[in-house]
Amino acid sequence: MSELLNSYTLEFERPVRDLEQQIKELKEVAQRPDLDLSKEIKALEKKVTHLLKDIYTQLSPWERVQLSRHPNRPHAMDYINFLIEDFHALAGDRRFLEDSAIVAGFGKFKGQKVAVIGIEKGRKTKEKITHNFGMPRPEGYRKALRVMDMAGRFGIPIITMIDTPGAFPGVEAEERGQATAIAENLEKMFSIPSPIISAIIGEGGSGGALGIAIADSVMMQEYSIYSVISPESCASILWADPKKADIAANALQLGPLKAMELKIIDQIISEPAGGAHRDWELAAELLGQSIEQSLSEQVGKTIEQRISQRMEKFRIMGNETLLGV
Repeated sequence: MSELLNSYTLEFERPVRDLEQQIKELKEVAQRPDLDLSKEIKALEKKVTHLLKDIYTQLSPWERVQLSRHPNRPHAMDYINFLIEDFHALAGDRRFLEDSAIVAGFGKFKGQKVAVIGIEKGRKTKEKITHNFGMPRPEGYRKALRVMDMAGRFGIPIITMIDTPGAFPGVEAEERGQATAIAENLEKMFSIPSPIISAIIGEGGSGGALGIAIADSVMMQEYSIYSVISPESCASILWADPKKADIAANALQLGPLKAMELKIIDQIISEPAGGAHRDWELAAELLGQSIEQSLSEQVGKTIEQRISQRMEKFRIMGNETLLGV
């Protein structure tokens, strides 16, 4: 990451950032041969470690939302670059146009051929516009399904990475069948014979996320969120005031712990201390380990077993009777 990206700091991160700046300055001074500041530097580094633990174990729901949207957080293409070898993206839905909000193609993960589908937000202004800020249009969902159908025909495992505030709500998207495109994905993903692994890597917003998240194993990164509605939209509906998003976030319980409790997800992926944005390489390594484990669990299952278990998994989500709550 560039220094420009690294400079962005959330309010609750400032104490850590201030200490890290002190450490940086001490290290620069310590380059002088007549100074030994190693003890002072080690003491501050220890303080940073403790401070990170204190702050990130007591995050409010709204702070978790902010972390999931952190500008420095790795995006789908960043993880693809770390984890997928020889990736070749495919374009177009064979009906209307190319939707760059969804990146889809084939590559190799740990030496195994895989199909990869990710919702990409873009980072700089021009990239964000190109990727429509991670809000897919119907063409994106149709492209994703085209790649998944192809993978299914050849028994190639499918990995999806989700980071979206939701599907694009524009009039033109509705005119071209946004709801139908998502609904078709939901229906058809239940019958795709290949293993499907889905990971929420940032925001998992509403049907826009679910449109590529019908999977044998659904996982969330530690500081990601997954919800039927964004806190801002929820606040707008309930109080006609999007500024009350922090109150809505408290009520929505967007984090992975509640999702795990309701069997909406199967696994929580640990992140580096302070969040994925602080160490992209380690975040990618931890994500890769979880994906590898989930894929290995699908080995040996027949297509019939896989599809049956996938359908049962989604039937019991949030059902207190079936969950034994």
